[in-house]
Amino acid sequence: MGPHPAVAAIRLAVRRVLHDLLTEHHGTTAALPHAPSHELPPPPLVLVACSGGADSMALASALAFESPKLGVRAGGVTVDHGLQPGSDARAAEVVQRLRELGLDPVDSVAVTVGRAGGPEAAARDARYAALDTAAERHGATAVLLGHTRDDQAETVLLGLARGSGIRSLSGMAAVSGAGGRYRRPFLELDRQTARKACMVQSLPVWDDPHNADPAYTRSRLRHEGLPALEKALGKGVVEALARTARLSRDDADALDGWAGRAEATVRDATGVLECAKLYALPPAVRRRILRRAAIAAGAPAGSLFARHIEEVDRLITGWRGQGAINLPGKVVAQRQGGRLVIRQG
Repeated sequence: MGPHPAVAAIRLAVRRVLHDLLTEHHGTTAALPHAPSHELPPPPLVLVACSGGADSMALASALAFESPKLGVRAGGVTVDHGLQPGSDARAAEVVQRLRELGLDPVDSVAVTVGRAGGPEAAARDARYAALDTAAERHGATAVLLGHTRDDQAETVLLGLARGSGIRSLSGMAAVSGAGGRYRRPFLELDRQTARKACMVQSLPVWDDPHNADPAYTRSRLRHEGLPALEKALGKGVVEALARTARLSRDDADALDGWAGRAEATVRDATGVLECAKLYALPPAVRRRILRRAAIAAGAPAGSLFARHIEEVDRLITGWRGQGAINLPGKVVAQRQGGRLVIRQG
């Protein structure tokens, strides 16, 4: 008898990601069995980011099961945000569980969460910085994250509420980070599958009380917003939102590519943007160029919203002699004699 369907699903998802990593690592997995061992690079190390919750524990168990069969080294890292009493003890428990699964190396990293961008964004920034540091310290090829289809649906709705445009609606990428460091095997699986996989394997899980705290936007969306949408629109909302993310990402990638190619054609010999040439572009392409220029000038990408770019765009499409536009990061956009100058103020 084979494994429970939930266990089989999570293992298959992880196996596919490991296969992709091996293909990238060796050039082609087809050549692996026949290549002389001295010509092969050392086995890649893959870390799982684990909070101790059901999603990440299911991911850790699948990684521990699949990695030896594929010749991949597997380790783990848990981040102690220090936001709750006893968080250090919880992190130590997670480390113990990961070691019991056979993962090595396993790290617990304590971080200090700031306040920039709100509590959720600050915790996320601190967490990814810690994961980056851990990956670099161990020379890890990739870090696996346990985001599910439900998380993707929530991300799409949050982007929709912010009015941030199609890139925000594309949600989380299956591969992201510098050099494709972060991989999300579970974006096609629902949260219940991961929880059931933990249950049938008798894996202890920790339910973060922050996930049920209405003080957090994502928590309210999870426990109030999505259930209300499903009640009004019927089942299938989560799947539809996840599908929207995939379609939006394809569109956003195509438009980003167009903007990247067009950018060189709308600058003068000194590299300054020319308003007339920008005006001739489709709005979706033009605004991408403006956003890239603002970020290049020093505006933090996470603080640069659609409304900021719309204000800059009006310097191109609705020019009436208006003054400079102040952007996050002390960046200023100003029209000067048919040119658009974006620089640190």
